[in-house]
This record gives sequence, C-alpha cells and structure tokens, in this order.
Amino acid sequence: MPTPSPKIDLLHAATKAAERYIETERAARVSPAPESIEALDQLARVTLDAPITATEALDLLDHVGSPAAMRSTGGRYFGFVNGGVTPVALGASVLATAWDQNGALPVMSPIAGALDALAAEMMVDVLRLPPESIASFCGGATLANVTGIVAGRDHVLEQAGWDVHTQGLAGAPALHVIASDEAHVSVLKTLRVAGIGSNSVTFVPTDELGRLRVDELPEVTGPTLAILQAGNVNTGHSDPFRAIIDQLRSGTEATNLWVHVDGAFGLWANATPNRHQHVDGVDLADSWATDGHKWLNAPYDSGVVICRHPKSLKRSMAMDAAYVETPDHERAPMNLGLQMSQRARAIPLWAILATEGRAGIAATIEQSCQHAERFAELLGAAGATVLAPPVLNQTLVRFDDDQTTDAVVAATQAAGVCWVGATTWQGQRAMRISVSDTSTTAADVEAAAESIVSGWRNLSA
Repeated sequence: MPTPSPKIDLLHAATKAAERYIETERAARVSPAPESIEALDQLARVTLDAPITATEALDLLDHVGSPAAMRSTGGRYFGFVNGGVTPVALGASVLATAWDQNGALPVMSPIAGALDALAAEMMVDVLRLPPESIASFCGGATLANVTGIVAGRDHVLEQAGWDVHTQGLAGAPALHVIASDEAHVSVLKTLRVAGIGSNSVTFVPTDELGRLRVDELPEVTGPTLAILQAGNVNTGHSDPFRAIIDQLRSGTEATNLWVHVDGAFGLWANATPNRHQHVDGVDLADSWATDGHKWLNAPYDSGVVICRHPKSLKRSMAMDAAYVETPDHERAPMNLGLQMSQRARAIPLWAILATEGRAGIAATIEQSCQHAERFAELLGAAGATVLAPPVLNQTLVRFDDDQTTDAVVAATQAAGVCWVGATTWQGQRAMRISVSDTSTTAADVEAAAESIVSGWRNLSA
C-alpha cells in the first residue's frame, strides 16, 4: 500500500474548492458583496501564536476567500485590462505549480528550459515581429518595460562610447528620451528605475485619440530613446509607428536611436489580420513589452519583453558566477531578464499558444474587439457619448457630466452584473470598458450594457 500523502490530500481538497468556485463564476456577482468583504476580518484571527492546521487553512480560504474574490474570469469583468484564464492555461499552471520548477537555467529544469525556448519562439512568431528577435518572460509589462528600456539605454550609451557596466551613469553623455503625453504611468516608473529623470524626457503632445503627433516630434540629437505606445489604456488607439520611426531615423543625427514600444495589450493587434493596421510599423522598433496575462489570458503574472538585438539584451542582463556558468550558445532565462530564481512562466503560455495556434489567437482578439464595438453601439444608442471610436478592446463613454458619469460607474459596480472602471480622459470623467476575458460572450455584453443603462436611468429618475 502506498503511503498516504498529505500533499495529495490537500491538492484534492483545493481542487474541490476550485471546482465550486468555477461552477459559480458566471452566476455569482462579479464584485464581492459587502458582507463577503466584511467576512475577511476572520482571516486576522489566525496569528503566529495560534496557528491552524493545513486543512483548516484551506477551508478558511475556500469559505472566506472565494466569496471575496473578484470574478474576473466569468466573462463580465470589464474594469482594468485584466484577462481571465483559459482552461488549458489553468490546467498547465496547476501542473507547473506541482512541478515547482526554478526556470533560471535549463540545467535546473530541462522541461522549463525547453518550454521557455519554444514559447519564446512562438511569441515572436505570433506577434509578427522580426525573426531575429528574442523573447524573455518576466513578471508583467512594467518589468518588461524596465528590461527593454535598460537594454536600450545601455545600447545607445555604448554607441556613444560609454560603458554603463563599468562606468555607471554618473558623467555619462546626455541621454534624451521621447515619449508621448499619454505614456502609461508604468513607463514613467520604468524611467525612474533606469536612472532617467523627467528632465531628460521630451513629452510630445497627442491628438484627440491619444496618439502621438508626428508633427510635434523633436529633432533627434545624441543618444536617444523613443518610447511609443501600442494601445492607449483609455481609447485603445496606438501611436503611428511607421511615420514616427521613419521621421526619427531620417534625421542627420539619428544613427544612435533605440525605439521601445509599450504594448501591454495593444501589441496583440499585430497578431490578427483584421486589426494589425492599427499598429502598422510596430515591427520597426528595437524592443517591445507586452503581457500574457491580459489578452492572452495566461494566469498572473506573465510579462514578455522582446528585443530585436539579442546581444544588447544579454549584455545588459547577463550574470555569471562559478556555480551558474552557462555556455554562450545556451538560452538561460536569468541572462535575459532581471531575475535569477523565477517560476517557469512559459509553461501556461506554451499551452495557450500550442492549443490556440495562430488562427485561434487571432480569433479571440477579434472577438474581444467586436464586443468593444458592440458596447459602444448599445451605449451610444441609449444616449451615452462615445468619446473614441473603438478599434481594439477599449470602449470609452460618458454620461451627461462628470458627476453623473461617476455615479453610473458606482451604480454599475454595486449592481454586480458586471464591473467597469472610471477614468479621466482629456479633462472629463469617463467610464472605461475593457474587454479582455476571452470567455466573454455576446450575451455578457448585452447583459452588461443593460445593467449600465438601467443604472443611468435610475439615477436620472
């Protein structure tokens, strides 16, 4: 008789709890009820001086934690750009967690190393980026931005005769950065982390859709980083990459330029034949940041950085020691990003890419975009103001005035049929609807729009 395993017993209990949660994820409220949030106080009763058993801990997580979870996987969560999780990604993630592999080096986990390399190649391919590019997995688009921008920083300074690795940044040649007024806040955080202050950044005005204006571009002089955006977080529109990059590189002093694209969700438009025109020219950049946990619906956290210049990425990120030596030809994830020890993030990504394929990925992206267009159609017909024509998965609408708009958002969240977010767009309050869960159906959109309009009419009455 095999020896009973506490690990297997607890896994079975956790699986049963997860099954109960999934069975109700489409029927329950999207946001937790007030009493479920209040019940979280029970968690504080467990202390280091009064520990509980593993079975009790799982039971507490199930009965107190599950009701207080935001149901972002049930098809009606439209708040932040949060994807759900596909069935195959969930299954692969469970298996990967049981494996508990450290993905830093292939020698530490042959399976993690193999899937990391395969998923990276597939990622470059499906996003239609230059085949010489290399992809690396990290903890989210912010870290992907850090990785790409640091690689670019080191590259342009090296071109100017300055070695950041040995000389640091103090006394380095002036580094110029170009970004739009609509650059995501994570980009600003990234620049700080990279040692680049706001005084070094030229912020370029944008048009009514949040796209960088080509006619406002400064002249490129000296080592320069240009940070462009695929998918404005409010409107979904992207910078005109081809026109911007062509103009920047046509200048007499434009030989020392690195173009980085922040494309947390918008970069995925390049993976579909019906939407890639909205990011035309994005493949001309030098590095790109995106997320797997947004539109691809991989589990958290799952960021991807892609670099056209593998040597520059490795130069900035590689590390070496007597106990972690790797052959120059071997792909070592720890030499392509900031972390040494890291979970094998590529496993669920590979499972998604392997089962969806090029056509499946394109179809799910197109479906989300059509849902966003349907939201605009339904809410516009009801009298709301659509502030930007949807081109990807973002719908931006306004109800009468700032106060009413915020009230409609609050009423919608309280109703629990769906969850939407609020934002400020060009000085006005707006409702932002992000369709990122691949399980969202046309019926979900209809029910959500009906709840939003109902809340608005009740407020007006």
